[in-house]
Amino acid sequence: MSFHQPQRIAEIAVESGMRKAHLPLVNMLVLGFLGGAFIAFGYLLDIRVVAGLPPEWGTLASLLGAAVFPLGLILLIIAGGELLTGNMMAVSIAWFSRKVTTRLLIKNWFWITISNFLGSIFVAYLFGHVAGFTETEPYLSSTIAFAQGKISPGFWGSLISGIGCNWLVGLAVWLSYGADDIGGKILAIWFPVMGFVAIGFQHVVANMFVIPAAIFAGYFDWTDFILNFIAVFIGNAIGGAIFVGMVYWIPYIWNTKSKVVGEGQVFQFKQLKTKQ
Repeated sequence: MSFHQPQRIAEIAVESGMRKAHLPLVNMLVLGFLGGAFIAFGYLLDIRVVAGLPPEWGTLASLLGAAVFPLGLILLIIAGGELLTGNMMAVSIAWFSRKVTTRLLIKNWFWITISNFLGSIFVAYLFGHVAGFTETEPYLSSTIAFAQGKISPGFWGSLISGIGCNWLVGLAVWLSYGADDIGGKILAIWFPVMGFVAIGFQHVVANMFVIPAAIFAGYFDWTDFILNFIAVFIGNAIGGAIFVGMVYWIPYIWNTKSKVVGEGQVFQFKQLKTKQ
C-alpha cells in the first residue's frame, strides 16, 4: 500500500484547494449538497447504532457510534462531494500559497456552507422527521441527547471544541491525499474521524443535521442552532485553516528552500512559484 510523503501531500493539498476554489457555482451547489447529505447519513447511522444500548456499556457505546460515523467522509472523498470543513483546510493552504484569492476563498466557503446545510437538513427532515428515523424511541432520546450535548457548552466551549474537531477532520482529508488506492484512503479517513466523534468534538456540518433533527421533533429552537453554528464555524475554521493548513504550509510550501536529509541523500526542494 503506497503513500505520499508529507511534502507531496502538501503539494496535492494546494492543487486540490485550487480546483475547489475554481469550481463552477452549479458544481459547488450539487457537490456541497451531497457532502452535507453524506455527513448526515453518517450521523444518522451513529444514532441508529447507539440508541438503546444498555447504560452499563458506558463509553463503549460512544466508541461504536464513532466507529460507523466515518461513513460520511468516506462517501464524500471517494464518491465525490464538497465539505466545508475539508475546504477550510484545502482552500486555505492554496490561499496561503497565493494560488487562490481571498474573494475565491470566501466564495467557496459561503456556497459550500449553504449547500452543505441544504443536504444536511434534507436528510434530517426527510429521513429523520418524515420517515421517523430520529423521532421514534429509542432513537428520539439519542437525537435529543446528541443535540443537547452540542448546544450545552455555550459559545466558547463550542468554539474550542470546533477547533479540535477540524484539526482532526482536516488531518483526515490531508491523510487521504497521501493514499492513491481506495483502501488506503478509507483507513486514512477512518481513524481521525472516529477520534473526533469519540472525543465529542463539534463539527459544523454534522450539527446541521442533529440539531435541526431535534428541532423538527419539537425540541430546542433555531436560535439555539444559529448560536451554535457561529461558534462551531469559527472553531472549525481555526482548526482546519490554522492547525492544519498553515501549520503544514510553513515547512512544506513556504520554507521549502531548506535542505532535507532522507535515506542517505540530501534533497533540495524548490520554492513553489506563486501567483495571486
